Amino acid sequence: MILPIYIYGHPVLRAENATVTPDYPNLHELIENMKETMYHTQGIGIAAPQVGVNARIVYIDVDVLAEDFPELKDRRMVLINPEITIDETAPEISREEGCLSVPGIHENVSRREKIHLHWQDEQFQDHDEDIEGYLARVVQHECDHLEKTLFIDRISPIRKQLIRSKLNNMVKGKISCKYRCKVAPHNRKK
Repeated sequence: MILPIYIYGHPVLRAENATVTPDYPNLHELIENMKETMYHTQGIGIAAPQVGVNARIVYIDVDVLAEDFPELKDRRMVLINPEITIDETAPEISREEGCLSVPGIHENVSRREKIHLHWQDEQFQDHDEDIEGYLARVVQHECDHLEKTLFIDRISPIRKQLIRSKLNNMVKGKISCKYRCKVAPHNRKK
């Protein structure tokens, strides 16, 4: 089922995300819905908070980028309870990022090129992998969602000021999306 994407300003994006256990209700259905939603919106990654679920789950499929980044061919990952250790000695590279929860905005974000990732798969098997390059960026971006962080939190104050009116419009629900979305509930005066 295609789920709505929660947009910047919605409190679910800044809420605490729970550790997922094997008895998590309807886990496989949620993961399948996240995949279907991500493909429908033409994303390359999606985190559970983006579909309104505060759980530590990420799905990534970067195969579409394989022409520019051959190492991403057939790279699809379900990350449950991911933990990242950033290699602080790795180069820091600035690249443009966008986000399904912040539609229409793309900004340069600096991130380290190497990370160590520990996660569990859908069968709760543990995995460890050193990841570098563009995949490291995507993993960091998606896992940021699990830490209540959006890519716009990582841009300079000057750049953030330049997009302030667009962000304010998102909070007010004044956006145009090619996919179903859910905006912040408005405070009503009594």
